[in-house]
Amino acid sequence: MPEQHTPSVDVPPPTGQTLISGPRTGPIAGEQGWWGKSPSTAETRRFLEGPLSRLSELQRAIRIFLEFVRGFRALHFVGPCVTVFGSARFKEEHRFYGMARDMGGRIANLGLTVMTGGGPGIMEAANRGAREHRGASIGCNIILPMEQKPNPYVDKFVEFRYFFVRKVMLVKYSYAFVVLPGGFGTLDEVFETLTLIQTQKIRNFPIVLMGVEYWKPLIDFINGLAEQGTISPGDAELLTVTDDPEVAIAAIRAGMERNKPAHPRRRWWLAE
Repeated sequence: MPEQHTPSVDVPPPTGQTLISGPRTGPIAGEQGWWGKSPSTAETRRFLEGPLSRLSELQRAIRIFLEFVRGFRALHFVGPCVTVFGSARFKEEHRFYGMARDMGGRIANLGLTVMTGGGPGIMEAANRGAREHRGASIGCNIILPMEQKPNPYVDKFVEFRYFFVRKVMLVKYSYAFVVLPGGFGTLDEVFETLTLIQTQKIRNFPIVLMGVEYWKPLIDFINGLAEQGTISPGDAELLTVTDDPEVAIAAIRAGMERNKPAHPRRRWWLAE
């Protein structure tokens, strides 16, 4: 049976933000904590349970296509970007929050747009650093039942239903990736980006892991993969691991030199 959507409700975004969203589900817009929150729906749970009716699959394919189009339209002119990944759980007083805030400012000083998931923690810190240095700041949020809420430092955010659509957007417009400590979601983003670079599906963009002590077990594991021959010896060198923001910025600059950014032109007949 086709999925039934709750009608969209427009709510003014936080000051200085542009809201670009889709059909709203879950708590009523305007309630505290509504943004980015939705209980798991029956349609979501059925998504990977096997084949459904052909009509249901067609409707889902159309929804996915339209979500891609909406994301492309919203983000076509925001770059070049540097995407910052990291945990949503770190508070303002945490040292990794401060590290991300500092990096957001430094990225903005390069004239680059800071892109994050738009939520709290590391994402908020990076967007905040960009805002404080008068840089552009973008958030790409995923609708989840927990953890996600807006941070007030994004100039524009886009909300997505599907994880894979959102991850495409976080990668598509970025020329470097800065990764601070995080959990399963952060690891997923790191390894997917690494895989895309390793298989040459995207160019050799820099990936900078910040927090040497935190990432040490992961780096040891990756080096073990190389020793076992499951990755090539040079694959481990795709990562720059540092606590020094100057090293991180140097890696980003080098990546920008290797991969000159595109500057698309606006077309009036596309209402751009």
